[in-house]
Amino acid sequence: MKRGKKYLEKVKLVDSSVQYDAKDAVELVGKTAVAKFDETVEAHIRLGVDGRHADQQVRGAVVLPHGTGKTVRVLVFAKGEKADEAVAAGADFVGAEDLIPKIQNENWFGFDVVVATPDMMGVVGRLGRVLGPKGLMPNPKAGTVTMDVTKAINDIKAGKIEYRLDKTNIIHVPMGKVSFGSEKLYENFQTLMSAIIKAKPQSAKGQYLKSVVLSTTMGPGVKVNTAKISE
Repeated sequence: MKRGKKYLEKVKLVDSSVQYDAKDAVELVGKTAVAKFDETVEAHIRLGVDGRHADQQVRGAVVLPHGTGKTVRVLVFAKGEKADEAVAAGADFVGAEDLIPKIQNENWFGFDVVVATPDMMGVVGRLGRVLGPKGLMPNPKAGTVTMDVTKAINDIKAGKIEYRLDKTNIIHVPMGKVSFGSEKLYENFQTLMSAIIKAKPQSAKGQYLKSVVLSTTMGPGVKVNTAKISE
């Protein structure tokens, strides 16, 4: 893959043989942005677990203190009073069975997060094949299957992110925008890492944090010293 001149210049700022202290890594990653738009800063966290085993799954959600800088569109599956509550709380879309053909047949995905009341999971389950692969299926662990739809919507709009292992045991999550500045990004990073460390499965053996790399949407990766994080 051919890289542009700007990218190659930014790569020179990063020493790929060094694992930077978290604060320095956050500051450095902000300097590596190359695009004209406000790039997202992402964390890529490799864990010493085997996600193929149910007791080693790492999944949850955390509200970042400064949010992600992204406007999140929330779809709520609810009926009656709970549907009214969702509308009042600022959900972008609210519905029930009526949404199934729209998503299944019209391939509509104009939303980023799906919340559902427990009684609606039978309906939502019918969409498992389309929502599942996109990581949009509501889940109690992530707080997206709940009767408290107001809290769920407020948390998501405030910057709640969901984290989960991919097939290679890596968690990929956004932790803000370059324009946030290093202080806010560092606070978001600390909150995220604290949640992931707390989510360590009891059955996990050996080193839990294998590697942590930060990068902007278009920029190079910056390695973080994991020993300092887990202290």
